[in-house]
Amino acid sequence: MKYNRLGQSGLKISKVVLGAMSLGSSDHLKWAIPEDQALPVLKHAFDRGINTWDTSDVYSFGESERIIGKALKHYNIARERVVILTKCYGGIPEPADFIGLSEEEQLRMLSVNDGIMVNRIGLSRKHILDAVDASVERLNTYIDVLQIHRLDRNTPREEIMKALNDVVESGKVRYIGASSMHAWEFQALNNIADKHGWHKFISMQDYHSLLYREEEREMHAYCRDAGVGIIPWSPLARGLLARPYKVTKEQPTLRQTSDVYSQLLVGEVTEMDVNIINRVEELAEKKRCSMAQIAIAWSLKKGVNPIVGLASINRVDEAAEAVALASNGLMTEEDVKYLDELYIAKGELWMVE
Repeated sequence: MKYNRLGQSGLKISKVVLGAMSLGSSDHLKWAIPEDQALPVLKHAFDRGINTWDTSDVYSFGESERIIGKALKHYNIARERVVILTKCYGGIPEPADFIGLSEEEQLRMLSVNDGIMVNRIGLSRKHILDAVDASVERLNTYIDVLQIHRLDRNTPREEIMKALNDVVESGKVRYIGASSMHAWEFQALNNIADKHGWHKFISMQDYHSLLYREEEREMHAYCRDAGVGIIPWSPLARGLLARPYKVTKEQPTLRQTSDVYSQLLVGEVTEMDVNIINRVEELAEKKRCSMAQIAIAWSLKKGVNPIVGLASINRVDEAAEAVALASNGLMTEEDVKYLDELYIAKGELWMVE
């Protein structure tokens, strides 16, 4: 495994980041794997050098964080050898909060800072501090990078940045990062931190893949100019880039049929999408590797550290070997151009709003 600095910080992360959304409980996510299956995956990732793990407090309502904390203890992994990224913004309800509510009502409840979830969602100083305390308790350790999962536009920006600065100063968090928002908003937040001498964001986690490259225009340009590391989520476009489109259409995975976010992200698959997927398949056959490895290697060639959901030992090996594909010359600049040339600009992702 190879490592690089996260932005201009001194922190080094693995070229591929393990995405832990798939580690948790099928009670919350039908496609999530439980602790007994997740622990060996984390150990194998560590053994393969994938030492950077990305989770969130809302993944399986905290279960993903708890499993990561359990892995460190269970396998006696020295804390300084692992980089743990987690997030705050979303709310974690109590089991009793859902009684008598439909699935639609539950989703609505979890998206509004009001009613039973008041002050349990968003980026108020109160919620940031509460969320960090809860994450540290579940992980049973400090947080290397705390990321704001989304931007709370109902809380003053200075309040957000002061609270984030304070959790770093408290020692519970080492660095701060952010996720999907407009580039100008991200710059505005960093400008506030710069003005006050507070800790600034060292990373941006946005949606970026062969099928969605809108972030290259402004967000990635700003990040590179400002020295912010880029760690995109869903580089496989929720699995679309991992299999021939015909197979996906005829035999969708459990996640593709049950993940509401996947359906919102992908939406209607366009002719352009299918053509790009076909080229990924073509290159995979030519280079005798998997389609997922082609898509991951493409991300790496773009100078970012992709976050890849890894829910099996085979997927860990696949991701680790994609790093070699990108670095040993097997994935050429001509290959990258061949994959790039079909892309047509899309509308901005709804999640940025």
